[in-house]
Amino acid sequence: MMKGTPSMGKKSGKKNMIHCRRCGRRTYHIAKKVCSSC
Repeated sequence: MMKGTPSMGKKSGKKNMIHCRRCGRRTYHIAKKVCSSC
């Protein structure tokens, strides 16, 4: 028997990081308002 939702599917809902405007990478932290790569 498998679970209803795969374990990795549950991790997709977290929205801590978004795409950075300066470098375009997905490393912009919303809560800290800082990009970790640029």
